[in-house]
Amino acid sequence: MAAWARWCYRHRLVVLVLWVVALLGLGVLGSAKGSDYSNDFSLPGTDSQRAYDLMASAFPERSGDPTTVVWRTAAGSVRDAAVRERLEPALKEIARMSGVGEVVSPYGPDGAGAVSADGRTAYATVVFVDRAEEVPKALVKDVIEQVEDARADGLRVELGGQAVVYANEPPAGTAELVGIVAAAIVLFLAFGSLFAMLLPLVVALFAVGIGLVLTGLVSNVTELATIAPLLGTLVGLGVGIDYALFIVTRHRRGLLRGVAPQDAAVTAVNTSGRAVVFAGATVCIALAGMLVTDLRFLEGIVIAASLTVVLSVLAAITLLPALLGFLGPRVLSRRQRRRLAAAGSDAGAGESSSAGARWAAFVERRPKAVGALALVVMAVLALPVLSLRLGTIDHGNHAESTTTRKAYDLLADGFGPGFNGPVQIVVDGAEPAAVTALAQQAKDTEGVVRAEVMPTPPGSPVAVINVVPATSPQDERTGRLIDALRHDVVAPSGERAHVGGATAVFKDFAEVTADRLPYFLVTVVGLGALLLLIAFRSIGVPLTAAVMNLIAAASSFGIMVAIFQWGWGGELIGFGKEGPITAFLPAIMLSLLFGLSMDYQVFLVSRMHEEWVHSKDNQRAVRVGLAETSRVINSAALIMICVFTAFVFSGDVEAAMIGVGLAAAVALDAFVLRTALVPAVMYLLGRANWWLPGWLDKRLPHFAVEPKEEPAPASPARNGAKEDAPVGG
Repeated sequence: MAAWARWCYRHRLVVLVLWVVALLGLGVLGSAKGSDYSNDFSLPGTDSQRAYDLMASAFPERSGDPTTVVWRTAAGSVRDAAVRERLEPALKEIARMSGVGEVVSPYGPDGAGAVSADGRTAYATVVFVDRAEEVPKALVKDVIEQVEDARADGLRVELGGQAVVYANEPPAGTAELVGIVAAAIVLFLAFGSLFAMLLPLVVALFAVGIGLVLTGLVSNVTELATIAPLLGTLVGLGVGIDYALFIVTRHRRGLLRGVAPQDAAVTAVNTSGRAVVFAGATVCIALAGMLVTDLRFLEGIVIAASLTVVLSVLAAITLLPALLGFLGPRVLSRRQRRRLAAAGSDAGAGESSSAGARWAAFVERRPKAVGALALVVMAVLALPVLSLRLGTIDHGNHAESTTTRKAYDLLADGFGPGFNGPVQIVVDGAEPAAVTALAQQAKDTEGVVRAEVMPTPPGSPVAVINVVPATSPQDERTGRLIDALRHDVVAPSGERAHVGGATAVFKDFAEVTADRLPYFLVTVVGLGALLLLIAFRSIGVPLTAAVMNLIAAASSFGIMVAIFQWGWGGELIGFGKEGPITAFLPAIMLSLLFGLSMDYQVFLVSRMHEEWVHSKDNQRAVRVGLAETSRVINSAALIMICVFTAFVFSGDVEAAMIGVGLAAAVALDAFVLRTALVPAVMYLLGRANWWLPGWLDKRLPHFAVEPKEEPAPASPARNGAKEDAPVGG
């Protein structure tokens, strides 16, 4: 890797041009090809999937996503002439819009059931010809404008539907911009240099930019979830900035020791760069663990996130040394350059800050007390995870100020809480009398408000019974009702019938996820431990890492449950009513969490291992490793926290959940686990940290994560002589 880094440093202009051409060229190609994201929640073999397949084959014209227009009068009835005169023209205008398939109005022949029992609430269904994510925002904005014009004193009019959610999302890039600005502040405080601050940002932006374009191109040939590019950006910004930060920090340490800029850059890539490659591999392996779940929806997320991670690693070990070549000694602050010019090498100005050294010594003196306190903190935060409930969030979880939440509440008030999550019994090839009998049995089931046979095209062999529960889609009783319909109504009937609908789909999704999660955990934790075993030639290091990662996962999920499921402070981040944790989040969260936790474990333990190999003194190895890496790990954690927290502003509730969960996980991992609990445990284990049976040592392949950095002789060029002067400087 040293030769590679030296080549990139010396041919820095070529490397930079190649990266710029790749970014611009792929950008042009991406603009020409476009993207085709979608959400495939298919679960082959489940009852809800069979119901969906029957519906899709019988009613292909209903493939578009509906938007609901809801209105409620303060007095009188929605059938009053004054109300009709405001709504009917608006609905007719919407029906004439290009891209709208049909509008079912309560004032038409097919909308008789769209008026509440008290006559004060009604709704119309607007069906677009495309899926929600494909409906042009301009079209949705026109629909919204028509609806808003219909509002009047005493008449509330709101809109619900996923297309409305997409249309009202903040401008693309808002979350990313907030995260980048926050990360820039942290980097400037850490380095005290504008150029050093810009390096990690530029490297991350190149990697994320190319990664997003490639993800969009891939979406044209395979199913990628709409959330995939957002998660790819989230992960790419976090790891991209952090990986560059680790290498730049090592490079600056070399410069402060009086090493020539080229030699310092080569050494940084050959040491910290190796750790970056290893850390990136662990993140990709953790992400690939999601494939064990065999859920199609998650495959696209694996592709998007893995692409940005691989590109972040590649940019860190190629583009970064090239940029270091352009800057030369200017990667140091002016004060550091003046001090270096006046006093020569300054070996004491590395990463072993006095605060880090003092903390390492404190943990060494009181490992039991520090470890016990850290463990108690993590255990307390993990307690809420015992009540974790997987399910789905809907518009009822949106902030109270949004039109989608208002529409949701109006429908719940007018038609009952279960109206927002109806269940369909889809019957294939049954006689009309049998379908009617099945509908009556469903209606007689406890927890059902209404069950009626829906109109179907003449001659269709498929019949649909729409069942409205008495409870909301997120209520646990609704899940039990779905089970009752399957086992007590459909099964005894002997008909070819299946229970489906969005609520049933997400219930099945949650159950399948929960069933496959243990296999996923074993795969991810096992592979991560195996990599650490090979890298550090130790049984203790991978076992400690595995336990710590599980502790971090439990604590971060505990925080998520408290915020999103219990509702503690959810409104502060734009999350409305509390509800279950989205079913697909555990696999995504655990993959990212294990990958990122492994990053910090690698950077911390690699320095300890380097010192252990040199001194064979465990106490010294842990003390030096903690003292020299604590500052950079804490800075890296602050950057990730800023990037992840910024995704609260993305407008996507699932992304906000992931952002908050990962920010909490990184904070706990860096400031509690890696700073306190891990070193305390390693102090207590002593030489056992590095024990490996001889027979196993002979059979394991050898891989040096971070080879020992040999002190390079000071060069006359250390302060920016001609051979290493930055271009233009």
